[in-house]
Amino acid sequence: MEELSFIVGVIGNVISVLVFLSPVGTFWRIVKNGSTEDFESLPYVCTLLSSSLWTYYGITKPGAYLVATVNGFGILAEAVYVVLFLIYAPRKMRVKTGILVGILNVGFLAAAILVTHLALEGDTRIDAIGFMCAGLNIIMYGSPLAAMKTVVTSKSVEYMPFFLSFFLFLNGGIWAFYALLEHDIFLGVPNGIGFLLGTAQLILYAIFRKARPSNDTISQGLLEQGFQKERRGASSESVVGGKSIPGFSVFLFNFCSSS
Repeated sequence: MEELSFIVGVIGNVISVLVFLSPVGTFWRIVKNGSTEDFESLPYVCTLLSSSLWTYYGITKPGAYLVATVNGFGILAEAVYVVLFLIYAPRKMRVKTGILVGILNVGFLAAAILVTHLALEGDTRIDAIGFMCAGLNIIMYGSPLAAMKTVVTSKSVEYMPFFLSFFLFLNGGIWAFYALLEHDIFLGVPNGIGFLLGTAQLILYAIFRKARPSNDTISQGLLEQGFQKERRGASSESVVGGKSIPGFSVFLFNFCSSS
């Protein structure tokens, strides 16, 4: 059982690393153009917080080193993205990003570590950290839900690319299976939800992939990585497999990989 758990965890790590690296195309565009355009920094700041908390969880809980390793990489990747925002964003956005980093990635994270480390111990400490990690991930599920609503409303899968749904399904499934093997409810609940949402999105994709889009204009597109509101046809897009995907974002499954 331990060998199977390790193999599943390694597979999860590989998938999660690819997920963390998927915004590289977006940030290459930002660096090339010298501007963050319409992108928001909040999704990356929140993903950085999530990765930090899960790394702390993986370090604190005995035997959870596979959780710590993948999220340690996530911290590095998301930190680079946030730094690029601070470099290339307009002054107003830089100030906003700096405030968010100070509140969430410094203030909240430091408070969480200090309180759990000094006031709690043993299983109580692990449970407290796990609750924070799982709770943050569940809150972030507004993004896939928004994507599903957009598909049903517009009768078009334009704003829910297949690979987003597939990786939400795959990543959530592999980490939910790992959590089952490890008897870890804090990993299991958010990733189980991610797996179910990914399944639902794939079903919607199968239903609407050939449907004719609604004539109604979508005034507000998908929420970029769970938070960013994008305008249809806006310049914020990424390239996946040689195809331009408006608002392509890994936030839909980043929180699942942060497990």
